[in-house]
Amino acid sequence: MKRYFCAAAILAAMMLLFGLCGTGFAEKPIKLTYSIFFPPTHGQAETGMAWAKEVEKRSNGKVKIDVFPGGALTPAPAVYDGVVNGISDIGMSCFAYTRGRFPVMEALDLPMGYPSGLVATKVANEFYRTMKPKELDDVKVLYIHAHGPGLLHTKDPVRKMADLKGMKIRSTGFSAKVTEALGAIPVAMPQGDTYEALQKGVVQGTFTPIETLKGWRQAEVVKYTTNCPDIGYTTAMFVVMNIDKWKALPQDIQKLFDDLNNEWIEKHGQEWDRLDKEGKEFSLEKGNQVIDLSAEESQKWVTAVAPIIDDYSKKANAKGLPGDKAVAELKKLIKKNQ
Repeated sequence: MKRYFCAAAILAAMMLLFGLCGTGFAEKPIKLTYSIFFPPTHGQAETGMAWAKEVEKRSNGKVKIDVFPGGALTPAPAVYDGVVNGISDIGMSCFAYTRGRFPVMEALDLPMGYPSGLVATKVANEFYRTMKPKELDDVKVLYIHAHGPGLLHTKDPVRKMADLKGMKIRSTGFSAKVTEALGAIPVAMPQGDTYEALQKGVVQGTFTPIETLKGWRQAEVVKYTTNCPDIGYTTAMFVVMNIDKWKALPQDIQKLFDDLNNEWIEKHGQEWDRLDKEGKEFSLEKGNQVIDLSAEESQKWVTAVAPIIDDYSKKANAKGLPGDKAVAELKKLIKKNQ
């Protein structure tokens, strides 16, 4: 009997020792890396980092996520492939930065007249769930978010379409086609390069949500915003995870992620709208002006960009992709979520 109690005491002491040392019986946390292309002070980077912290909190420390904002781990155009190839476990960037890579998801960026970031974000996630494009099968899509209406910001005033003729405008994805349709010259570049390009006169303007005037401080290098919400496009941004890392997660952790992702869709959309408000106020404080198009002029812009939507449908259909369905679904979802 004494031997039994002695052995039990030794075993208990060993278990306590292993637990205190963090080895043996102690569960090691699941460590993940997260690459975000936004600079660390941007509201969307902060929202992404808050998501990572919430994962750690709700998992009781079972999951630890190291976040690398500002493209520190992978630059904006390389974030998606970085996740696929395991350079990072999770990544946030724009579909539009790799044009042609995501032909179905590109439809989100068409100039459909998105009224707000919250609407655009809800539409983007519902669109993905409905369309289920194979182009994203090599990752686990955690969620998508999308900015408020992309507007025109320039160094010189643009009050009518004719004012744009020959101007070099920074634009990506379908906003580049919008730029062409309005008579200007598109110049593709990530947001991180836009400030210097405007400052040096490489471009004379940019198509972008008004939040960038503060978030990326572009109000310091432009003077005018042309308010053209009737052709408001968005840029959809993915938050994706390496598929093998996802499959390796315990089921309870996967459920935690799924539940949290649904909550963060709303948070990102609300943050986009807050940032748009701040961007406009910041620009006006700098002495910049907002130019509202007349109803007649706005209709001219809508008419000018309409072929972009039709062209997308035709080209997608020709490739065996659901172009007509994608456009119809977007129109339905925008109306539903307003």
